[in-house]
Amino acid sequence: MTVCQIVPSLETRYGGPSKSVLGLARALAQDAYHVELLTTEPGKGSQRTEGNLEIRTFRRSWPRSVCASLSLSAYLAKAQADVFHHHSIWLRTLHYTRLAAKRTGAPLVLSPRGMMDPWAWAHHARRKAAARAFVHPGAFEAVTGWHATSGKEADCIRALGFQQPVCVAPNGVAAPSLEECALAAKHWNEKVPATKQKPVALFYSRFHQKKRLLELIDMWMDYGPKDWLLLIVGIPEEYSKRMLDDYILRSGQAGRVRAYDGAGQPPPYAVASLFLLPSHGENFGLSIAEALANGVPALVTDTTPWSGINEIGAGWCVPWSEYGTALRLATSESAESLRQRGAVGREWVLREYSWSKSAMILVDFYQALLGKALAHKP
Repeated sequence: MTVCQIVPSLETRYGGPSKSVLGLARALAQDAYHVELLTTEPGKGSQRTEGNLEIRTFRRSWPRSVCASLSLSAYLAKAQADVFHHHSIWLRTLHYTRLAAKRTGAPLVLSPRGMMDPWAWAHHARRKAAARAFVHPGAFEAVTGWHATSGKEADCIRALGFQQPVCVAPNGVAAPSLEECALAAKHWNEKVPATKQKPVALFYSRFHQKKRLLELIDMWMDYGPKDWLLLIVGIPEEYSKRMLDDYILRSGQAGRVRAYDGAGQPPPYAVASLFLLPSHGENFGLSIAEALANGVPALVTDTTPWSGINEIGAGWCVPWSEYGTALRLATSESAESLRQRGAVGREWVLREYSWSKSAMILVDFYQALLGKALAHKP
């Protein structure tokens, strides 16, 4: 089987898909399937091979805001594959993929990557309606099957009225090595000496209003203990580091909250006692899985698909209205209690969320779609 995976970008500044799509492509290739991973970038483009995986990068052209690429369009106009699988929506690369699937008669699988949850769907709704009509017209209707990374995301797809088959295949997560943890801890201890002196509550995600970042800073004023540090690290998007620094200064929490641009720096899980993500919605929440894999218990909102941490005692998944109370409760626990919760979460997430499992689920889905396509051929 030849699988062509397309993602608009693998740049880290675009968040989780830059890691998860590459992880999925590598897992599929390890099962002896030939996988092409196509993406765009501002530069000239490139190509490299990793066993059965070919990664091709095409130059992004105007308008870059929708990841248009004349060279990717030309490549897909001739490409052959058994399955075309596109990740994310609202961008021009989906249009090229739809045309390739139509030309070849191959199934078109679409991963919305969190963009169909109620908050995201309603955010900038007019722009998205325009994108649906003009950036990738007819793409949603042409989808053969959807790929969701959680049952919650599958429900969101169904709630929007789409009736095509939906496959639920979560993202995978890998255990960090001892060396990676040691290097990360050393980096952040030197960069932020307070991480050696205080327990750390960590926010590690995009600087975007979807994550309720400003609300979290406000909440820390009332519910965060004075002997803890709230460490905010991530990729600037709607908020820059300077904007966050100004907001923290105006809130009077300059000594209690620190914000850093995470680009080019190791993940800061190694210095954290507790992970925080009060998001409006997540299709999966890769940073939550990564925190657990690093042995850090998590406090998240129930608009993420992580209610399982309540059942196993690896953290708290609560409504936003209860987040402040849960924050006070979590930070009042002893360091040993939090470590025990983190150990339970680590064992659980590494057992339940692997790329090989997700790849197997998707391969079965691809084959089912191919079987239906063959059955309907004259």
